[in-house]
Amino acid sequence: MASQNPATSASLTVSAFSTPGTSPHIPTPHCSLPTWRKYLVLATVSWMALVATYSTTSLLPATPEIGAEFNTSVSTLNITNAGFLLAMGFSSFITGPLVEVFGRRKAYNVALVIFLGCSIGTALAPNLGVFVGMRTLSALEGTLFMVVGQTILADIFEPILRGRAVGCFLAATVSGPAIGPIIGGVIVTYTTWRAIYWVQVGMIAAGLIASMLFVPDIRQTSKHQSSSDEKPRSLSMEDIRSLFNPMRLLRPLVYPNVILADIACGLLSTLQYGLLSSIREIINPRFHLTTPLISGLFYIAPGAGFLLGSIVGGQFSDRTVRNYMLKRKGVRLPQDRLNSGLVAMLLVVPGASLTFGWTLKQEVGGMVVPVIMSFVAGAGLMGSFNGLNTYTAEVLPYKRSEVISGKYVIQYIFGAGSTAVIVPAIDAIGVGWAFTILAILVTLAGLIVLLIAKRGLEMQIWVEKSLGKEEDR
Repeated sequence: MASQNPATSASLTVSAFSTPGTSPHIPTPHCSLPTWRKYLVLATVSWMALVATYSTTSLLPATPEIGAEFNTSVSTLNITNAGFLLAMGFSSFITGPLVEVFGRRKAYNVALVIFLGCSIGTALAPNLGVFVGMRTLSALEGTLFMVVGQTILADIFEPILRGRAVGCFLAATVSGPAIGPIIGGVIVTYTTWRAIYWVQVGMIAAGLIASMLFVPDIRQTSKHQSSSDEKPRSLSMEDIRSLFNPMRLLRPLVYPNVILADIACGLLSTLQYGLLSSIREIINPRFHLTTPLISGLFYIAPGAGFLLGSIVGGQFSDRTVRNYMLKRKGVRLPQDRLNSGLVAMLLVVPGASLTFGWTLKQEVGGMVVPVIMSFVAGAGLMGSFNGLNTYTAEVLPYKRSEVISGKYVIQYIFGAGSTAVIVPAIDAIGVGWAFTILAILVTLAGLIVLLIAKRGLEMQIWVEKSLGKEEDR
């Protein structure tokens, strides 16, 4: 293989392994949906991704008030929030099989109804136990909205438009954690923290109505199924038991390029959740802020960066794919788009993280510098996430749901760890060194992505040769 022309070698390899967008054997029936319907589906799944991630941070400005009512500490509530993120990650082991059994649309709508009921239960919680229980149950549905949403978008949008669609979806998923504290801060300043969850109830109800009207029923296409519109065969009890086997989600991790991409997403999420979880603890004492409303407004900067980075990152990701296709005379490789985020991961985001942490530590630059740096870090993070998220949706197209689900398991483990550790770490070693560590982790993510961009296909082929067969994709 080393002696072959790179373009020819890539073309032959792609054809042999049925990479999406390069092989005529990949069925894409839902690309024929009317354009208006595609964008209504995009709006609906993006809205629910926003609501699901909004629920992870909306209580952050209200933790002192919630702790006072339930007679517990802010640190305890931060640990419960980390548990919420872990529940979201590991929920894929349950929700993924349910999607396969009942179909995406039905499972999606049932999850919406359960999410709605749990949010009502949280708003009415009479004690800490019920509060934590209802939040944990709602977390078990949260990841489904992101996995199914991203999978549907990968099915209905053509490869050269997929990055932009995923960018809009990603903008929602990352705007939620930033919008949550802003809305929560406004609410808890003027009324009770319980109103945060009543607002969430209204947001979920709107998503349920839109889903019932617009989201189509798309089942994952298998290698042995020519169209995802075909009536699915009945599942035996043995089939259902095999779906709930955790190895189903873990098996794609045998591919080094897949697990490395998941780890890179996890490393990026440490800065995302480390920044969001520590803002009130850092900013309030440094600038003598006294109300949840004022400190909540600080989340506008990273939130705006998240939004801009997601949209621009999606467009840049698609442009990168088109450029590589031109170089290879139409051949597309999934890892091409990973090149779009390398500068951000290796230079922009680490630099912004270091500047944010050390200007706060040295008390220089006033409030302007951390505001700007949190915006830059947020934009760079989401530009980096875009290529990785789209790559995980494309790399094994016949195991798309499993790969995306596994990514969220790893990503939320890292996010939960960062949420639980960041404030004690700042107390122990200072904000400067804490954000230095986060900058190092993001740089490591960039080096991992560079490796995948250069050697990802070779890793994948090596595994399949070692297994002695070509995996269904």
